[in-house]
Amino acid sequence: MGSEQSERGTDGASGSMVRRILLGSQLRRLRESRGVTREAAGYAIRASESKISRMELGRVSFKARDIADLLTLYGVADQDERDALLSLVREANAAGWWHSYGDVLPGWFQTYVGLEGAASLIRSYEVQFVHGLLQTEDYVHAVVVRGQPDASPVEVERRVALRLERQKLLTAENGPDFHLVLDEAALHRPYGGAEVMRGQLLHLIEASERPNLTLQVMPFDFGGHAGESGAFSLLRFPESDLSDVVYLEQLTSALYLDKREEVAHYERAMRRLHDGSLSPSASRDLLHGIHQRA
Repeated sequence: MGSEQSERGTDGASGSMVRRILLGSQLRRLRESRGVTREAAGYAIRASESKISRMELGRVSFKARDIADLLTLYGVADQDERDALLSLVREANAAGWWHSYGDVLPGWFQTYVGLEGAASLIRSYEVQFVHGLLQTEDYVHAVVVRGQPDASPVEVERRVALRLERQKLLTAENGPDFHLVLDEAALHRPYGGAEVMRGQLLHLIEASERPNLTLQVMPFDFGGHAGESGAFSLLRFPESDLSDVVYLEQLTSALYLDKREEVAHYERAMRRLHDGSLSPSASRDLLHGIHQRA
């Protein structure tokens, strides 16, 4: 989430990702209620079982003809219900602002950008980097260069621009609430030299005053804590029928968890991180102290 893999625009298209996931989950429920296998569903629309799986997870775009055929297979005959689901197809296929950065944005991460842009609450724990939503331009540049040593200057600038565009959601009129637990280690790990780090620390101090941002630091002296497995994010959405999602970033891919028991496990870990971290005011004091010594 702070690395180059971690890249809302304000155009509202991010909602298409939520629509895609909602439509996929409804298709899965309809298929399971009729006892239809993924293989049979794929056969009905001249596709593979894995294509049905990706559709139900909201990982691919939809064709209206395929959805209409699946609805017929699943016994959905009511025209109003069919029309409602088919209208979701158009909304789900709307392109997000990030698609223009497809040359530097991994396909597996596009899902996260859409979900992040549609979330009403984002809770994150970071240890390696300052979270991508709060990085200064100079810090972003240093992170990109460190993580992508073979990238051309043009590619580096494209990646930096993508990260800065992503940050706009925090100042958008209907932006999400953001609760970040930042491990103290990220505050001492230099990227870009002393001047870059001083600017980054000052930016965190100023950002911590925003009404929609709660910033807590997990201090070194707390010892072992609930974030031992590494960075993760919890996303909550305004749509009541969309479950919370846990995002776990890996080097070349990511995991998106939405099963109730898995999400509950990360909810408990996040609560323990909140409880063990410094309060927002004490965290700001710590940031001031580190900044003065930097």
